[in-house]
This record gives sequence, C-alpha cells and structure tokens, in this order.
Amino acid sequence: MVNSFLEQKTENELWITYKKTRDQNLRNMFIRQYIPLVKYVAGKVSIGMPESVEFDDLVSFGQFGLMDAVEKFDPRKKVKFKTYAVARIKGAIFDELRLLDWIPRSVRQKTRELEDTVGRLESKLGRAATDTEIAAAMNVSADGFHKIILKVSGTAVFSLNDIRVSSDDSERISIEDSIESPASLNPDTIIEREELRQLIARAISELPEKERIVLVLYYHEALTFKEIGRVLNVSESRISQIHTRANIRLRARLGSLRKSAL
Repeated sequence: MVNSFLEQKTENELWITYKKTRDQNLRNMFIRQYIPLVKYVAGKVSIGMPESVEFDDLVSFGQFGLMDAVEKFDPRKKVKFKTYAVARIKGAIFDELRLLDWIPRSVRQKTRELEDTVGRLESKLGRAATDTEIAAAMNVSADGFHKIILKVSGTAVFSLNDIRVSSDDSERISIEDSIESPASLNPDTIIEREELRQLIARAISELPEKERIVLVLYYHEALTFKEIGRVLNVSESRISQIHTRANIRLRARLGSLRKSAL
C-alpha cells in the first residue's frame, strides 16, 4: 500500500493522508526514510562531547525526537519536514543529556559566569562586547579568556528547549514549542509565542555578522563545523569558538531582553 502511495502522491500529500488516517504503515515509512537524519544530527552533536557520551546513545535519544516530529508535524505550515525534524531531534538529544547531567559542575558554573558577564557588559555598552572587554570584565588575561571559551565550547550549545518565554514555571513555553501554533491555543498563549519570536529575531540581529552567519549555517542550514569552516575559509576549531561566543552572547541577550520586556 505504501509503495503505491509513493508512486501516486507527493510527500506532502502523504503527510496530509497520514494526518487524516494515522496509518501506521505511513508512519513507519516516514521514520525509516528519516532515520539517516537522526544519525546526521547525532554526529553534529557529538562534536566536542566528552568521550563518556556515546554516539549510539545520541542516536537512540534522537530517534525519540524523530518519532515526536512525525506525530506533531503539520504539513500545512509550509515548513519542510527535514527542517522541523532537525529541531525536534536535537531537542530530544539535549533533553536526555541534561537528564544525565553530563556537564561538569565547574564548566556549568563557568558558562553561567560568562553569560552573566556578557549580559551585563553588553547592556552597559549597548553593543556587542569584544573578547578583550569581556576578558577585562572577568578579570582574566586574553589567554585566560581563550581557555575559558575552549572549556565551555562543548557545552554551550543552544537548545531550542533552553530559553523559556513564560515567567510562570507551571506554564512554561519553550522556543521549540513555539514552532507549533495549534488552533486550540488560547489568544494569550499565541501572543506570548509571537513576542518570543520577536525577542529571538532581535537578539540574533544584534550579533556580530560572523556569529550570525555561523548560527544560520549551523541551525538553519544544518551544516557541520567543518562545512561552515570551508564556507568561511577558517578552521573547524575557529568555527567552534565563534559558535560558542554566539551562543553565549545570544543566551545572555535573550535573558536581558526578557527581563526588560517583563
């Protein structure tokens, strides 16, 4: 039955059919078709991870994200399933990693310190702070700051589940959730999610150009650090550092913007 569907219908038509019928054969077909995407995302996430994090575990975590994407994807939204699924797969992987608490406490504390420093400094300056300015604010040398960036580079990954728009912990809305806009949402929730999108767009627009490019290529175009390095003609390790700076700056700015919006 699935083969005959494939011969007669486009993938979008198959999605519409699945949403109407919940045919398990179609569901399984979509999962088989996009399993390679899980391995691809797991491979990207594994870069910079400690040896204790197994690639096969990342793939296993990501499979739950893929299944969730298949269930929640809305073909009417004009968004490609691959784009939607990458966010869900990555979110599922990081959700599980957070539960495992794989980030050393010292690194977590240093990441928070870095975010807080960047947030305060850029709020005061009204622009993106330079490495020299951030290092001075943290009372460390340029070399010391570089070492901090290297230390947190494997953990400063911006997950769509990390930033919450609601100040009410009992009704928190993640960025990933804001991708969806079910008809059942009440008007207040829809307004909150639109405000979140505006906050994100504003925070990204204020990043230095190279950092914006790296974020777009990594999260939207799903390129690896090595591929981005080829595009920008710099080393993979340099892209990793730019990515870390962009994520730290973005998280700090989103936090500051949310506080000012409350």
